[in-house]
Amino acid sequence: MSNALNAEDAPQPPKVLSTPLEISGNLRQLQESHDPLIITFHERSQRFQSYLIDIDRDRNMIALDEMIPRDGERYLLAGEPFKVEGFHEGVRIAWESNGQLTIDESGGSRCYRGTLPDEVVYHQRRNAFRAALKLAQLVNVDLDGEKLKAPISGKLLDISATGCKLRFDGDITGSLQLGQVYDRFMAALPFGKMTAPVELRYLHFEEKISTTFAGIRFHNMSGLVQRQVERFVYQLQREARRFDKDDL
Repeated sequence: MSNALNAEDAPQPPKVLSTPLEISGNLRQLQESHDPLIITFHERSQRFQSYLIDIDRDRNMIALDEMIPRDGERYLLAGEPFKVEGFHEGVRIAWESNGQLTIDESGGSRCYRGTLPDEVVYHQRRNAFRAALKLAQLVNVDLDGEKLKAPISGKLLDISATGCKLRFDGDITGSLQLGQVYDRFMAALPFGKMTAPVELRYLHFEEKISTTFAGIRFHNMSGLVQRQVERFVYQLQREARRFDKDDL
């Protein structure tokens, strides 16, 4: 049984999608789920966040939301090549820039329009199974380190072998920076506290509920911490399978 599970959870090789139908279909998943995108310019280390807000296969066009931070616009307008990367339910969807984007403010908000990518890399990584926690059992977390004036406390929403999603009360976006590595992330797991450095990959403040959501990727984890994370993910995975069977 364990060998079968290991084979199922093994990373799948990336696929290159090249037909407009495949490309637009997969990009639409990112758009409809409001999955965050990370934009990186080839010659620069800074990361910028955006969202897909429009896909029109008939017109061979896509539109990206205004970049955060906005100073990435000047690289965009200068025609610097860039890469876009998003994650949808554990699947990495990424593409390279396909010509220069133009700024459009006609709809009352700022966005960038360009042509549909010629190719999209689709990478299903089964080993990064993401396990969601039930509201009643959310784990307390603290984000701390030299880059922060004071620790920030929140809750763990879901976790995988490579990272997790967090929830914080209020607007903490001014205290954190995308792409930054924070050297002390602590989570009070049921069988003991884990501590690891993490990289901030996603940050969004939801004004309606006054809550900040963050996505982090584990950074240079020790073997001990990796085993703690894998044990917790496996425990959640096992519980989820049990509840699925109960539903049936």
